[in-house]
Amino acid sequence: MEEKIKLEISGLSYSQTQTGAYALVLSEAKGNRSLPIIIGSFEAQAIAIELEDMKPSRPLTHDVFKNFAAAFGIMLQEVVIYNLQEGVFYAKLICSGPSGDKTEIDARTSDAIALAVRFKCPVYTFEFILKNAGVIIDEDAEIRTQDEDKDADSTEDNKNPLSSKTVDQLEEMLRDALENEDYELASSLRDELTARK
Repeated sequence: MEEKIKLEISGLSYSQTQTGAYALVLSEAKGNRSLPIIIGSFEAQAIAIELEDMKPSRPLTHDVFKNFAAAFGIMLQEVVIYNLQEGVFYAKLICSGPSGDKTEIDARTSDAIALAVRFKCPVYTFEFILKNAGVIIDEDAEIRTQDEDKDADSTEDNKNPLSSKTVDQLEEMLRDALENEDYELASSLRDELTARK
């Protein structure tokens, strides 16, 4: 059986290529390759909330799944991204029940990662997937095409509408965003506040 390669979440950013989508970047724990995966905004929000340690006022779908599983003694042991076909990644959840028996459950990769961060379990893939879809990202660089790289410097200041706000305004906007359960905006606001400190 092929050896599994451990992955870690190294980035989550708005997709430059697909509107309303996000790029989740998983990097080799021991290596320099990364696996960029395009995911939907709901799953990106679910992952970001857990990574940022935010507490939503009501549990999200992935939180309900975790609570449901825990109530019946089911634990998520690991997530394995096991296949790539026509640009689509396939993942499975490896779970164990109260009796110790293991079960594999098919899942979308984005949902599997959202659950992995909640259960704090490892994520793995295989060499052939990294070989086919992996990229090498330079230090401090985003995943960009060459054209986007040329335009990046000239548009950097126009990209961030939050830069003109004061810290007090940002903190008030953050409170409102959390109350309205707009976690995507809350994450951006928290990033801006962190960058200023």
